[in-house]
Amino acid sequence: MTTNGGQARCAVILGPYTSGKTTLLEALLFAAKALPRKGTVDDGTTLGDAAQEARARAMSTEPNVARCSFMGEDWSFIDCPGSVELQQDSRNAIMAADLAIVVAEPEIDKVVALAPLFKLLDELQMPHLVFVNKMDRCAVRLRDLLAAYQQHSRRPLVLRQVPIHEGDKVTGVVDLVSERAWKYNEHKASALIPIPGNLEERESEARQEMLEFLADFDDHLLEQLLEDQVPPSHQVYQQLTEDLQRDLLVPVFLGSSLHDNGILRLWKALRHEGPSVTQTAQRLGLSAPDGSPDGSRGAAQNALQATVVKTFHLAHSGRVSLARIWHGELTEGGSLAGERLSSLSRMQGAQLEKLTQAKAGDLVALGRMDGLKTGDLVTTESAAPASDLPWPSSLTPVYALVLEPTKREDEVKVSAALQKMMEEDPSLMVEQNQDTQELLLWGQGDIHLKIAIDRLRNRYKIEVKARSPHPAYKETITKGTDHHARHKRQSGGHGQFADIKIKINPLPRGAGFQFEDKIAGGSVPRQYIPAVEQGVQEYLRRGPLGFPVVDLTVTLYDGLHHAVDSSDMAFKTAGRIAMSEALPDCEPVLLEPIYDVTIYVPNDYTNRVHSLISSRRGQILGFDVRPDWEGWDEVKAHMPQAEILDLIIELRSLSQGVGTYRFAFDHLQELRGKPADRVVQQQAAQ
Repeated sequence: MTTNGGQARCAVILGPYTSGKTTLLEALLFAAKALPRKGTVDDGTTLGDAAQEARARAMSTEPNVARCSFMGEDWSFIDCPGSVELQQDSRNAIMAADLAIVVAEPEIDKVVALAPLFKLLDELQMPHLVFVNKMDRCAVRLRDLLAAYQQHSRRPLVLRQVPIHEGDKVTGVVDLVSERAWKYNEHKASALIPIPGNLEERESEARQEMLEFLADFDDHLLEQLLEDQVPPSHQVYQQLTEDLQRDLLVPVFLGSSLHDNGILRLWKALRHEGPSVTQTAQRLGLSAPDGSPDGSRGAAQNALQATVVKTFHLAHSGRVSLARIWHGELTEGGSLAGERLSSLSRMQGAQLEKLTQAKAGDLVALGRMDGLKTGDLVTTESAAPASDLPWPSSLTPVYALVLEPTKREDEVKVSAALQKMMEEDPSLMVEQNQDTQELLLWGQGDIHLKIAIDRLRNRYKIEVKARSPHPAYKETITKGTDHHARHKRQSGGHGQFADIKIKINPLPRGAGFQFEDKIAGGSVPRQYIPAVEQGVQEYLRRGPLGFPVVDLTVTLYDGLHHAVDSSDMAFKTAGRIAMSEALPDCEPVLLEPIYDVTIYVPNDYTNRVHSLISSRRGQILGFDVRPDWEGWDEVKAHMPQAEILDLIIELRSLSQGVGTYRFAFDHLQELRGKPADRVVQQQAAQ
C-alpha cells in the first residue's frame, strides 16, 4: 500500500565520491523503463553528468535531475555530486526531497566519509535509507560494516537483508521481513530460492535484531516479542514504514547498481515506505495555505507553495529555477511571484521537457524568473527567503585562488559570469582583497575552484589565469625619528614650495595609524595640514619593505610655507618625501598575519592534525570534543596566513576527505630572519 495519494514524489541520492550514485540513478531509471539502455560513467553515456566539466573528470559536478514513472507512480530523482568539495548542492537538494538514498560502499576504511551526510540528515530530521552498493565486491563481514556505519549515525541502522555468499562472492540476499531468499541474475530480476541451510541461523538472528529495534518504538510489538509471538509480515512492514517516515530509524539495503542487483527491492521500499509530499510539507512546517493538512478544503486548495532549491544558468535556456511544489497547481503562462510564468518544464538530465501544468509533488524548472533565488518560498503573489524552514546554511569557504583574465577586455565579463556562478553555487564567494588588490575566488577546495574555472571557459568563453593568493603582509617600525623635509620646485610662473618637520614613533600592535597636528603660530597654514596627512598615507601604502605600514604615529610639529608657491599639492608631496626619507631609518620590520584556526576532524585523526599544525609553524592552543559531533574533536591553533592558504588540501588528505576548519584574522606578528628576507625579496621582484 502506497502513501502518496497519487502525487509525485522525490528522492535525493547522496553519497561519497566513487560510491556509485550516478550508476544507481541509471539503474533506477532503467528498471522503470525510462531509459532504453543503461549508460556508464566511464563511457560518458549516462543521462546525468552531461556537462563538459563532469565528462572530463568522470564525476558529477552538479546535480543530475531525472524523472520516471514506476508502476504508475511519478518520481523525481536528484543525484548529487559526491565530492566533499561540492556538498552545497547536496545540502540544498535535500530540501526538495521526501527522502534520501545514502549510497555507501562496503569498505570500512571509507565509512568516515559518510559522517557529514549522516549528521546533516539527522539534524534536518530527513527520512533516509542506506543502499550498500558494490556488494559484489564486499570483502568484510556485514555486521562489522554496519557497526562502522552506526558510529556516524544517531538513528539506528536497521539491516533489512542479509547476503547469500558462494565462496567469496555475494550471489543474493534474504529479506528479513518476508523471510524469502533471492538469487541475483545480472541485469535481470532476481530468482526466488529457498533460504540456504547454512544461512538460516544468521537470518533468524538478524531478523530478531531488526524486530528488537522496531520494538523500541512500538509497545505492542514489544509485548509480542516478550511473549515469544512472531509478528506477521504485514505488521512489520507497517511499523518499518511508520518509523522511516518519522525518521526514527534507517533501513539498510544491499545490492550492486552496476549489475542491477537489489534495484527492484529498493524501488519497492521507495514506493511503499517513502513519505508523501504532504507528509514532507508537514515535516518542513509548510501547512496548506488554508490551514488544512493537505489543502483539500475550498478554493484555497489551488493556492501555490513551492521552494526553489537550485538555480541554473543554461547555455540555451538562460536562468532556470528548480523548484518543488508543495501545495496547489502551476500552469504555463500563469502567475508566479507576482509575474507571468513564461516557461514551465521538467528536467531530464541536460534536457528540458515542456509542461503545460504541474501539481503538488512535481519537481519543475521555472524559466526566466530573474527574481527567484535559491531558498525562496514562492507563492502566486510573492517570493521571499523561507526563513521558517530548516534551510541548511551555506558552507564556509576554505580555499581561494586569484583570478586574472588573460584578456583585459574580459574583466567586466568575469564579474558577470562569477555572479551567475555564485547564484548556482552559494558555497562560492568572490572577494576583492583590499590589502593585496587581488580578485579572489573562494570555494571548498582545489577541485571545486578548478571546476569553476573550467565553467568560465566552457560556458562563458572566458579564459583566466589562476594562482595562489599572496598573504596580506604588513610592516611597521621599531624605533622613532625626527625628520625635516622640503619640496621646492621652480619652473616658470608659480613654483612649488613646502617645508615640514615631523616626528615618527611606533605604536602598540593593532593601533593602526595616527596623525597628530601640533603646528603653532601658523608655520604651516591650517588648509595645508590635511594635504601633509594625505601625502604621508600615500607613502604608507608601500613602505621600505614593499608592504603597507601600520602601527605608527606621525606628528607634524613645524614647517615653512611661501605665500605664492605653497599649495596642497606641494605639502602633499613634502609629506610623501618625508616618509620615504625617514622610514628606512626607523628599523622597519615585517609583520605576518596570524589567524585563529579551529580544525574539525574525527578523533582518529587528531594526532595527525597536531603534527600538521606544528609543521606549518602553528601554535596549538588546545583541543576538545566537537560539540554535538560524536567521535569528533576540534583543535584550536594560531597559524600564519601563509600556512593556511592550502591547508584544506593536506587536511583532507590525512582525514579521508572529511576534515575541515574555520578561520579568522587574529593579530599581526613580527617575522624576522631568512623567512622575512625571502618574503621581501619576492615582493621586490614583482
